[in-house]
Amino acid sequence: MQTYAQFLQDRYNVGSEGPLADFLSRRDGRLLLGDTIDLNELAARYGAPLEVVYTPQITAQVTRMKGYAAQAREAVGYTAPFLYAYATKANFAAEAVRTALKAGVHYETSAAADVEVAHMLWREGILPSDRLIFANGSKEMHYLDAILRLRIAGNGNIVPVLDDLDEFQLLQRAQLPFRFGVRERAAGNRDGTHYGNDRFGLSSEEILFVAEALKSSRHSLVVYHAMIGSQVEDREHFVAMLRQSVENYARLRKQVPSLRYFNFGGGVPTSGYDLGFEFDYVGFLTDLMTVVKETCERFNVPVPELIGEFGRYTVANHVVQLLEVGQVKAGESGTADWYLLNGSMMVSAPDSVLVDQEFVVLPLEGWERSAREVRFGGRRTCDSDDVYPRPNRPALVLPEQGKGMVVAVCGVGAYQSMISGRGGAHHCLAPEARRVVIEEVNGKLIFTEVPQQSLEAIMQLIGYDSPRPASLPAMLPGLRDPRLPAPVGRVVAPRTRLQRSSRSTVLPRVAASL
Repeated sequence: MQTYAQFLQDRYNVGSEGPLADFLSRRDGRLLLGDTIDLNELAARYGAPLEVVYTPQITAQVTRMKGYAAQAREAVGYTAPFLYAYATKANFAAEAVRTALKAGVHYETSAAADVEVAHMLWREGILPSDRLIFANGSKEMHYLDAILRLRIAGNGNIVPVLDDLDEFQLLQRAQLPFRFGVRERAAGNRDGTHYGNDRFGLSSEEILFVAEALKSSRHSLVVYHAMIGSQVEDREHFVAMLRQSVENYARLRKQVPSLRYFNFGGGVPTSGYDLGFEFDYVGFLTDLMTVVKETCERFNVPVPELIGEFGRYTVANHVVQLLEVGQVKAGESGTADWYLLNGSMMVSAPDSVLVDQEFVVLPLEGWERSAREVRFGGRRTCDSDDVYPRPNRPALVLPEQGKGMVVAVCGVGAYQSMISGRGGAHHCLAPEARRVVIEEVNGKLIFTEVPQQSLEAIMQLIGYDSPRPASLPAMLPGLRDPRLPAPVGRVVAPRTRLQRSSRSTVLPRVAASL
């Protein structure tokens, strides 16, 4: 019978040792995040469920993309700069934003809270004054107010990217000059395959109205923004959908000399969702720069500085969820068996339900065992929807081990904790897992542990008094088994040899090689 390692070799052409993806490897039978963090060791120390956050992976992602862009610029002879903007809505966590900024990114916002965070980081010097802040999305009054307050505070690099004319009518009254952007509405669903994107941005007539109104004002128009979709893995389709937008930019540039940036938006895919992922980043950027250069030559205008907004690409692969199989149940006749998790995919990876997102799932051990088809079910929610993969998707293939197996769910660093929320009351009151945040400080890896969410905190959030201990009936001795969770008082994490009680603990390095 085929082993799990043989299955991976046949299906994805990856060996049981060496690189598995650009963020994951296996060496000496141990799964490594960023080719550095030993996930097997962390699971042994802390138990599961466990959220592992490794911020140096963010730095690696930013550095790679800047390198891809440099190769493309050299190949095309593209003379204008390439700017990397982080779409903070993908992950607002302080360690993620802080790391991205340290790697040299510009800042992209989508709501009032984003601007408030940017304002705070700028005031503290974490967001450097030379970084652009692109304020995207439809803007309510408190969003507009946050933009105005940041501008009045002295930040001249806040760039409101106009989504409708009401925003423009209000912001143009500001006494201090703004540098504006316009978002092209037509790019959002040009071929009819990106439903929902067509609600963003301005029509061509509205863009011309803004350009004309700014000619005799204290403000200027500097950014032309086109966004076609999310996780676009077809390179040719990506460039083809942007081609008309590039032409629209060049045509507008002839009328508006202040226009200097072409923002092709987000959509660049990431590898965290498919072990067989392939995307030629250099090829995509080379093709895009070629189209921009040739179009601008045809219209006799300078090539723009290119801006990419990277959300998922930046942060998806820096977080891994470790989940334990707590029980195995036979499936119905002719169907895959159930691996029931001591956790919840609905809470840990809500996109698995919301948008049918698939993730890379790998076992920490058992690669030499027989492979079998299985499906996950969450034990910490009593919900028929807490299953993975979705019913319309093929079953997972994992080793024939079952109960006690720990699996790594990858690619969960973008949107998942932002959708599920942090510090709140989640579906079926499932507690948030213990987190280990690993950051690089002055060349050293610093480990900070955040304990599992307590039942007291959850109950208080939803209006209950803290639960009080109660005596256990003598007829239920099994509940006194120390391996089981405490039945009342607190939902406690498994006891491990390095369990800590404080929220912030500096721990020794856990690494295969540093």
